[in-house]
Amino acid sequence: MPEPETSPESAESDPQSPAPDAPKRVERALDPRSLRGLAHPLRIRLLQALRRHGPATASQLADPLGESSGATSYHLRQLAAHGFVEDAPERGKGRERWWQAAQQGTTFDESALRDADPETRGAADVYLHEIATIHSQELSTWIGTRADWSDEWVAASDLSDFTLHVTPEQLRELDQKLHALIRSYAFAEPGDAERVRVHLHAFPQRNA
Repeated sequence: MPEPETSPESAESDPQSPAPDAPKRVERALDPRSLRGLAHPLRIRLLQALRRHGPATASQLADPLGESSGATSYHLRQLAAHGFVEDAPERGKGRERWWQAAQQGTTFDESALRDADPETRGAADVYLHEIATIHSQELSTWIGTRADWSDEWVAASDLSDFTLHVTPEQLRELDQKLHALIRSYAFAEPGDAERVRVHLHAFPQRNA
């Protein structure tokens, strides 16, 4: 699943195009406690927004997400309590509190899906479903707005799927090779570069 590694499953990182004032620490591995702290749809989207677009206030984040500033403020404080966001010292000089992401990416260990604590298993399920929802929305947005892009970008885009017959070890090897290839393009930003989202989904499927 999406990038970085630690396990075959991970999610929501933007190493190719970090936001202005992006945090220096690249990845945050989720443990059961931090997973439970992050596993809320609004918190995941707030963290995503800060990672992609840089520091912001609760009010600035509220409107694009269709939420009240009170809701975004509360959930930002919860994210801070679990170490996902922090104060933006260069910005926080006015009345409003500015927040920034504490890391640029998150890694997810699939062992959380088998944790003895049902609350942790439930948090893992919420987290993965929200990441899948975000991926689906991003893809739908691209399809709906591709006419706004040049022919070169449309031709370079990809929407493919493949069916393979491999062992778990081979699938893990494939994941690692794909991640390494994608990372080889990280931070290489020529003048005509744009933010590009790459989704990797790999999962077993029984014969229907």
